[in-house]
Amino acid sequence: MKKFFWTLLVVGMLSHLASAAIPAKKGRASASRKRKTTKKAAPKIDPTLGDNFDAEDLTVRQAAVNALGPVNGSVVVVDPSNGRILTIVNQKLALKNGFIPCSTIKLVTSVAALSEHIIEPDTNVSITRRMRFNLTTALAKSNNQYFARLGTTLGFERVNQYAQLLGLGEKASDIPEEQPGVIPAAPPKDGGVGMMTSFGEGFQVTPLELAALVTAIANNGTLYYLQYPKTEVEAGQVTPRIKRTLDLAGRGIPDIRVGMRAAVDFGTARRIGYDPEDPIFGKTGTCTDYRSSSHMGWFGSFNDVGRHQLVVVVMLAADHHVSGPVAAGIAGKIYRNLDGQSYFTAESRPAGAGVAAFASVR
Repeated sequence: MKKFFWTLLVVGMLSHLASAAIPAKKGRASASRKRKTTKKAAPKIDPTLGDNFDAEDLTVRQAAVNALGPVNGSVVVVDPSNGRILTIVNQKLALKNGFIPCSTIKLVTSVAALSEHIIEPDTNVSITRRMRFNLTTALAKSNNQYFARLGTTLGFERVNQYAQLLGLGEKASDIPEEQPGVIPAAPPKDGGVGMMTSFGEGFQVTPLELAALVTAIANNGTLYYLQYPKTEVEAGQVTPRIKRTLDLAGRGIPDIRVGMRAAVDFGTARRIGYDPEDPIFGKTGTCTDYRSSSHMGWFGSFNDVGRHQLVVVVMLAADHHVSGPVAAGIAGKIYRNLDGQSYFTAESRPAGAGVAAFASVR
């Protein structure tokens, strides 16, 4: 009888402990779930900190600052008719010695392949049994296999030759603090030349270099030294300085422009969300820069409407949530903001445009 009593007592205690543990376990699981779903907010930054914008076009700068927001990135805006830099947001980042250009390198690949007659604009390249791309659709969709194949056919030496012709690996501006990007000395060990011409592997490109390259596409072949005036007087007296004129075979640049327009209309840059009656041309880039452990989002673009044509380059470098389409969305905000102020249709813009309206511009 005593033995039976102690057995009941032990069983009861174990049952009590088990039942008491159940709510505690649920509580811990609930707390664990709560911890997992609570995301730590990304720290906000001020990308304008330390910028000097005395002679910038402050209307353009304000639009760029508002569009970029508290994101670690840089915006460069250039007048493609003369190479004048209208604004550089986050100058510390923009003047560094470069980042992997991701798929924006495909602009270089396109110039090289067309000039060397590797392809014609309407040449269809088979990627799979059911998938084929020509230059327009490949640029619009940023197809890696297409551009890797072009790069492999071109070879390392010719790819580097055209990269240098388009201004990569050298200073793009007259700014003393600017550091030039880097052109690879050898093909990547993994993936070879195809990785160079589809992902930009081995290259380091600055926002200023990409802006100069896109400027040459926007004005149909003139690569300018980008000029950054220090005073309003200098800004009103900018004389274009030509670095070189791109004498490309065939229709070269116009054919690339068609692909850049397609990227905005139905491809990777459609997040720009711009009115199709006001043409925008662009190329996105998304990848990871393993040197800095940053996700990269690039967008090089230009418009072709009214007066005051602009080249807008957006580069984002952050831990997460950045991409080429996101960069395109930021550029779209800039174009829309300026369009809303009739910037592109105004008769003229004074050198220090926007000073009164944006006295507190960052």
